Amino acid sequence: MRITALHSYPVKGCRRLEHDAALVEPWGLAGDRRWAMVDAEGVAFTQREERRLTQLTVTLRDGGLLLSAPGLPSLSVDEPVDGPEEIVRVFRHKPPAPARVAEKEWSSRFLGRDARLVWQADPTGRPVQNHARPDDRVSFADGYPVLLANEASLSALNDWLAEAGEGPVPMTRFRPNVVVGGAGPWAEDEWLGRRLHLGGVTFRAAEACSRCVVTTIDQETGEPGRQPLRMLGARRRVGSRLLFAISLIPDMSGMVRVGDTVEVG
Repeated sequence: MRITALHSYPVKGCRRLEHDAALVEPWGLAGDRRWAMVDAEGVAFTQREERRLTQLTVTLRDGGLLLSAPGLPSLSVDEPVDGPEEIVRVFRHKPPAPARVAEKEWSSRFLGRDARLVWQADPTGRPVQNHARPDDRVSFADGYPVLLANEASLSALNDWLAEAGEGPVPMTRFRPNVVVGGAGPWAEDEWLGRRLHLGGVTFRAAEACSRCVVTTIDQETGEPGRQPLRMLGARRRVGSRLLFAISLIPDMSGMVRVGDTVEVG
């Protein structure tokens, strides 16, 4: 097995960045979801509420990022190291985490409502809640530092969709950080509770990922659909959870690269 793709999402919900190599930090890939747009109550916007986030393109630079979106001038934003402090939540029902406000006007214009762009200045401020050690931390990702998806499982899912007369879906619908090839379909189900060695970096395979309506949103256009969520409901339901991909927690820091071997320990 080998890594076939690496992706990060600097602002939560934004368009993906593709990488040949990425630094793994304790809270996720370097730069992954350290920023988020939040509402007036400090709750992060995701594609569940704002499909316009699919049109947000982010370019990383030293000490900040560049925001671009259709109909708006691009904006260069510095990491607000001395910016106003704010307590935010990734989801309304989740514990709060510290952040700093970077800007308000551009984000509000982009989303068409009151919004602020915040930065996770202290990535040690948000603990991983499930299947974790007390010192495990996560960025503004939904729940875990890293999401891994299996190419063969996507092929199996698309075979089911073809049998039902539906079109295929791309891997981008699932917004993974790491994509692997060379495993069998749904092999990742057997990796849970074990360690994965991606190149020289070791991870714990914590939990299967429960999927939501974001998987039905075209990541290029923002248009909604009905698949693959209905098919996952029919073929990959465990209780109330519709499963695709697995969540990982790093045991160490280090570089991972496209082409690195993947071994199950």
